[in-house]
Amino acid sequence: MTDDARRPGRDSAHAERDAGGRAAGDELAPVIPLFGSRTPAAATFAAKPSARMPVPVRPGEPAPEPDDAPGWSHAGAVFEGSAEPESPDEIRDRSEAVLLRKLRGRSLSLAEARTALRAVEGVDDVVIEEVVTKFVDLGYLDDEAFAEQLAMSAVERRGQGRRAVVQTLRKRGIPRDVADAAIAELPDDDAERALEFARSKARSVGGKDYDASLRRLAGQLARRGYSSSVSLEAARQALAEAGVRRAPFSRPSASSGVRFTPDD
Repeated sequence: MTDDARRPGRDSAHAERDAGGRAAGDELAPVIPLFGSRTPAAATFAAKPSARMPVPVRPGEPAPEPDDAPGWSHAGAVFEGSAEPESPDEIRDRSEAVLLRKLRGRSLSLAEARTALRAVEGVDDVVIEEVVTKFVDLGYLDDEAFAEQLAMSAVERRGQGRRAVVQTLRKRGIPRDVADAAIAELPDDDAERALEFARSKARSVGGKDYDASLRRLAGQLARRGYSSSVSLEAARQALAEAGVRRAPFSRPSASSGVRFTPDD
């Protein structure tokens, strides 16, 4: 075939390309801008209309068919569904987990446990009482045993008097009747323990001024929870044993007295 015979067909094909900018069926190549906007044209990355985003499924559930995928639309659409509200059982389970973590750190009174549960999102008074009752039945919460533990620790480890023990139990939310029962079980040896503490501090507070030494030592005992009479007597005896005495023919000044709150 001659070149003249082939020319009309070729010219026609060129004409089609020139008119439409591309041959029929060809995809337009993406345009990459060299200058100007940092964001490529939207058409460059536009998804096909039939494309759907993947649908999240829970473990064990079959994946939905593309046409049945709930909550998702075409590419670029916003998720239409929302998380289902927690059931009462789920809130209760989460509350129990929170309280267990608290109890792993330290023991709690019932009042402290209720305070911790009130901070759990979505919890109400019904759930709080259900969880507290369950933990009491399991032995995880016991105000009587906890009060005895706190009282003995205050007395034996920190050498505190009964007043300090009462304040400690009150701060931890122990009911008054339970606290009174725990205090009643303590040995009645405040005088002996106060004297033991005073002996350990007598030389460090002792000085030329007897009244000042007596005031400092008795004040330390009072801050540890001992009554005024017990504190003053223990301080006097400990200073005497340490050789700290009032100078002969000297009288205590008017401002040298030791002041205490009245005994309970």
